[in-house]
Parts: sequence; C-alpha cells; structure tokens
Amino acid sequence: MKNVTRIVLCVLLAAMILAAPFVVPSGAMLGDYMYDFMDYSWGLLPTACAEGEEVTYSLPIDFTPGMKPNPAAYTESSYIDDSITVEVETLTENDVIWRIARIQIKDASQFRTGIAGNTVKSNRTSLPSVMAEKYNAVIAISSDYYVNDPAKTTYEYRMGQEIRDKRNRKKDILFIDENGDFHLFVKSDEAAMKAFDKSGLDILHAFTFGPALVKDGTLLEMDKKYGYNPNEGEPRMAIGQLDTLSYVLVLAEGRLPNAAFKNVTSVGVTHQELADFMYDLGCLQAYNLDGGNTATMIFNSDYYQYKTTGSERPQSDIIYFATAVDPATWSE
Repeated sequence: MKNVTRIVLCVLLAAMILAAPFVVPSGAMLGDYMYDFMDYSWGLLPTACAEGEEVTYSLPIDFTPGMKPNPAAYTESSYIDDSITVEVETLTENDVIWRIARIQIKDASQFRTGIAGNTVKSNRTSLPSVMAEKYNAVIAISSDYYVNDPAKTTYEYRMGQEIRDKRNRKKDILFIDENGDFHLFVKSDEAAMKAFDKSGLDILHAFTFGPALVKDGTLLEMDKKYGYNPNEGEPRMAIGQLDTLSYVLVLAEGRLPNAAFKNVTSVGVTHQELADFMYDLGCLQAYNLDGGNTATMIFNSDYYQYKTTGSERPQSDIIYFATAVDPATWSE
C-alpha cells in the first residue's frame, strides 16, 4: 500500500470515529454497539497505517535479470535497499591487495548466476562486465568458467538447471541449495553427496573448481598437489557463507605491477593463505573459484580491482547478487 493511501485511510477512519456521536440519533450508538464500532474501526487502523507492510522479496529461478538497481542506493562503498545490503572494502597487508564484499540478502533467489549464452549448454563466452550489466547485478564476480574445457569432469548447475553431472574425485565441489546454504564436498565425497541427495534439498547452483577452504567452520589444510598452482602467489577469487543469507566475496589481487599498473604491488596468495583469510573473516563455508586473469569483481557497473578495459577475460558465467526491489517503488 502506498504511503499516501495509508495516510488518507488513517484520516478518514479517525474522522469517522470522532464524528460518529454527532451524525447518528442520540443514544443510537450507546453501550455495546458504540464499543463494537470503535473496536472494528481501530482494528482497521494498524493495517491501513502500518509503517511498512510485510513484503516477500523473491525473484524467478531462471535466467531473467534481477530488478534494476537504484542508482541512489549506491555509495562509493555500499549498496543498500530493503532487499539487499552490499558493503565493499579494500585491505592491503603483506604486499597483497584484498577486495572484500559483504552481502546480506532477504531471499535465496537473489543469489544468482548469469550465463553468456542463451542456454546452459552453450559454449559462448562474454566479458563479466557485460554479463553483470545484462543481469542487473548489484555486484558480480567470475565463477568457475565451466566451458573453459567442456570435456573435463565437472558437476555444474546454474539457476536450478543441470549442465553436467560428472563427479570429479580429485576436485572439491560446492552446492548451493534453494535456501542459499553452502554444502562442500571434499574430493567429491560420495557418502556426503548421497546424504545430500536423500535430504530433499534442491540444488540451485553447483560449481567444480576448489579447493574447499573452510568447511563447517573449520579451517582446512590445503592439498599441496591440488590444481591451479596452489603453492605460489596468484590472483585468487573466493566465496564464503557467513550466516543465513549472508555471504562474502574475496578477490586477492596478484601479478602487479604490470604494464598498466607499474606503481602498484600485489603478489597474490597461495591456497592456504586464501583459506586462512576466509577463516579469519568468519566464514562457515568457503570455496576457491577460478583465479588468475579470470578473477574479476564488478561493483556498480565498474571494476572493483586493478583491471582495465581490454584486460578482461571472456568467460562463460558469473555469480551475482541482485536487488528484488521493484523500481516502481523507488519514489516511496
């Protein structure tokens, strides 16, 4: 209900109550009848005059974009509306530049994935910044680039749609269920995956990259032989769950200085350094995504990192968070 309508109803109901003794025959509303009328009328007022009605913030589970973000809801380091809060910060320590985004949403459907093609089976790629704009992302990051090697053994879901169901025993897998909760399967733990299958939970998204960094609040010891150059400093991207519908995105910058940023230093991190960082942030679950030049963070339609137009790597998909506030209500 719009605020103007609430005010009008409040005024009309109050006027009816106050005027009642003067507009009806004397004695006609005495006793129980008067009190019944008063109870009824005042009972309407909380509904009509409520400061805010309960709103369900949900989006379709498909590849339609989120609601358009409100430009007025952005600051240099945040986006806040009734359905989502995003706060970003940059931290520099030990020659590493960390980009951190903390996100709180109202509904799991706001945790979304976007794809470059028209279907999940497409081998098309696109720039993350282009996909972020296409899907009205408040904030977006690169994912696991699932078409980089279509022949590889991976387990992939996007927006509830199965892409591939090949469980790689050498890789850790991340499931995100319909409640927005993370489930990590170290080395594709068959017993744990079977237990998930029997739980009745649905898979909203599934990724095969890893490694898992934090599981059930416990810092994991990294496999020194895991893929993706685990023991050397590299640009890394990670995602973690802090609490119910509460998440953190982390990008560790690396390979700086470079031709574009000669006066900036960031040496990247190992898998263990990334795991330690996610644990220190308070993650209950945390997972490493595709890094290197793939690692990209987009906030407010721009890079939130040292990246330049032309240095972005085309990819198959993004992870993004969307507002569920209808632009038609912006003026309220």
